[in-house]
Amino acid sequence: MAAFNLSDYDHSSFILTGIPGLETAHSWISIPFSMFYILGLLLTSMVLFVVGKEQTLHEPMYLLLCMLELTEISASTAIVPKALCIFWFNLKSITLGGCLTQMCFIQVVSVIQSAILTTMAFDRYVAICNPLRYATILTKARIAKLGIVCLTRAVLFILPLPLLLSRLPFCASRIIPHMYCDHMAVAKMSCGDITVDRIYILFVVFTVFLFDTTLIAVSYGLIIRAVLRIPSEEAHQKALNTCTAHISVLLITCTLALFSHLKHWFSQGITPYVHVILSSLYFLLNPMLNPIIYGIKTKELRDKVCKYICRM
Repeated sequence: MAAFNLSDYDHSSFILTGIPGLETAHSWISIPFSMFYILGLLLTSMVLFVVGKEQTLHEPMYLLLCMLELTEISASTAIVPKALCIFWFNLKSITLGGCLTQMCFIQVVSVIQSAILTTMAFDRYVAICNPLRYATILTKARIAKLGIVCLTRAVLFILPLPLLLSRLPFCASRIIPHMYCDHMAVAKMSCGDITVDRIYILFVVFTVFLFDTTLIAVSYGLIIRAVLRIPSEEAHQKALNTCTAHISVLLITCTLALFSHLKHWFSQGITPYVHVILSSLYFLLNPMLNPIIYGIKTKELRDKVCKYICRM
């Protein structure tokens, strides 16, 4: 860190270090980062293209998958290009406005992602527990309205965070040991009291995500109860197979999200670069893994993707 000379930068700017402790390996680290991002971008584009072209895939499950992929690749796009500029060109400066915008966008997308995963659990509940009314309950118009509700909720919860940060005075040392503007990493650069910021972000994490987790748990509890009432073992398996893709995505996302959101409160004894890498994996792996999981677990989507690949 001593290598940075803050006099070379505008005092309204911050310096993003990249991955602290691994600066000399940035050029090597950029290889998997760029590969994961490009692969996620290609897979997301392929899912959006196939679902858009195939009328048979215009179902709530696939429309929600497209919404999920759009949110995840948007978060990656907010982080990876700037990270690669740090790794390749040593462009570490970012303005306060740019930092707050990036931070707000990432957090809004994370809350939207949680809401979409919750909606996908409700989709599976309706498909298994109320299949005859599935098409009338989850119409395209209702999915669009749910998307607007998810966006509105995210903006309302996240908007106070950059406003709270913007009122704080920042110290002379504005070096953020991160590759993007993480909320608590920026807050720790302040000379003022950040107690309100800590309390509010904990409130958001435990209110929004606990609420969503509870709804998901209730949905799957009702699904399990409905499945157990089915006398046929084959029907059991068929019903549960429709949920395996969503459950797999849910487990991966929740595990990475827990590391990403709670690392600042349970950081004792953990090397700083481990924090940064774990945070980054949350944004890098999801856009790449989710289309693969749904492609493997969902025969209809897999067949349509294979059809277009064979044509190419």
